Amino acid sequence: MALWKKTAVVAVAALTALAGTACGPQPGSTEAPEKQPGVLELLASDLKGSLQKTVETTTKTDSVTLTMTGTMGGQKISMQGVLDLGDTPKAEMKMTDPEGTTVTVRMIGAVFFVEIPAEGRANTGGKPWMKMDLSAVAGNKAGAELGKQFDDMDPVKQIKTLLAIEGTTVVGQETVNGAPTVHYTVTTPVETYLAQIDSKRRTETEQALAAQGVKELKIDLWVDEQYRPRRAGLGMGKMGDMVIDYTDYGKAVTIEAPPAAETADLAEMLKGLSTGT
Repeated sequence: MALWKKTAVVAVAALTALAGTACGPQPGSTEAPEKQPGVLELLASDLKGSLQKTVETTTKTDSVTLTMTGTMGGQKISMQGVLDLGDTPKAEMKMTDPEGTTVTVRMIGAVFFVEIPAEGRANTGGKPWMKMDLSAVAGNKAGAELGKQFDDMDPVKQIKTLLAIEGTTVVGQETVNGAPTVHYTVTTPVETYLAQIDSKRRTETEQALAAQGVKELKIDLWVDEQYRPRRAGLGMGKMGDMVIDYTDYGKAVTIEAPPAAETADLAEMLKGLSTGT
């Protein structure tokens, strides 16, 4: 660097430091420095800005561990697992039904792989996995519901939904699993909520909510001091409700499709039924 450039840089740095000193409290002054608001205070006072920063922070996260509990269609649901938040969304979850049976489900993009219990493998030729490609199995209710559950678990989509819906308010500071957070909430008409979800499953979701007479939904989100969601809640009236806890952001995960030789394709099975083969 030329000598004049170095001199200019040093001069600017010195003037900046001098200006900061001149504007600050003088020696012997009783004036206290202005207190900067903490993250929790900013989360509560700057709702839109804080949620936008939470989107940016969470989008940079590679993965997250989650636990979901709630009810769906009058039945209790429970899931535990991990989400890979890369370019192609992936997930591996263990789902427990009301009878206590636990099934592993993997999602890779729009394709789901469901582990079939040993006693239910007669229709899969003994294969332990069932493949459901939601883009190929149109109108499949079970697949649509499964897709909705996984979509609802994505923390980034939870934040973007709150940002897009008018009327979100701050409930206050609350502790979630030991972490200080700020709690946000909004109650919105079904039509507004539907506009925020994936168009591929909008019709099925609308029909399911209408069948239960659901007119509005309640959405809650708890954000911590690192601008990361710690908990999300969705209340759907008679249709059900769910609470999702997020932990272990950035933990290394590996989620792969089961071997093709161990997988039965639902689309092929349905095609065989329709042709009588």
